[in-house]
Amino acid sequence: MHDRARPAPFLKWAGGKRQLLPRILQLVPARIDTYYEPFVGGGAVFFALAARGRFRRAVIGDANAELVICYQAVQQDVDGVIAALRKYRNDHDEYYRVRAKDPARWSPAARAARVIFLNRCGYNGLYRVNSKGLFNVPFGRYRRPLICDEEKLRAAAQALRTVRIACGDFAKALAKPRPDDFVYLDPPYVPISATSSFTAYASRDFGTAAQERLAETLRALSARGVPALLSNSDCATTRQLYRGLDIERIRARRAINSVARRRGPVDEILVKVGVGG
Repeated sequence: MHDRARPAPFLKWAGGKRQLLPRILQLVPARIDTYYEPFVGGGAVFFALAARGRFRRAVIGDANAELVICYQAVQQDVDGVIAALRKYRNDHDEYYRVRAKDPARWSPAARAARVIFLNRCGYNGLYRVNSKGLFNVPFGRYRRPLICDEEKLRAAAQALRTVRIACGDFAKALAKPRPDDFVYLDPPYVPISATSSFTAYASRDFGTAAQERLAETLRALSARGVPALLSNSDCATTRQLYRGLDIERIRARRAINSVARRRGPVDEILVKVGVGG
């Protein structure tokens, strides 16, 4: 099977984990009964594990309803998604027309195609909504983005075939994992500056209270003997939230910041519970 046929993310995603994958994969248990990822985003870790056959079952999800519908549509009707996606062009005016439309009454396949189109042609793979929950990322002005990658979509559909995909709060999804399972947590990061905050990826921000609940949830997983791994920004807040747990600093290159000179390598952390060395 050549590389293009292997399961891989079909969405660009701000804060994606492709750069950190080598280290993350070193820390993941060799065999997993059920894999849990409640902040799936672009799914880099999920697809990497699926390609390697590292889990028996998987439960993925997100608080972003449009993202979840997109994954479900690719899983259940990839032909419909591809057919709808082929109609789109990388055009400034078309982008803003599509962005302005309310997809609530559209079919799941049409909604998924809209998400993929906006993702492929919008600025830097960013998903951001305003206070009314409306997508507000500007046109990206890429010269020739590949809007419909049929082979990648079909490979993703195959990887998602038996996966449970749900929309909702992370705490509900993490009530069931057991010691034979594995949990990966990649929440919206704690901002390290005023210009680095892009937490409005769903109808509600993932703010301080949510970060604190997540830290409590990770400690609860540890108490139950569930192996888990969490990624976040490296800052005083996260160091305090996860004090006493096994924290590893890791470097990543990030491209999103309103100040160009601040784009580049940054420190992030991996919080390890019952995994790796």
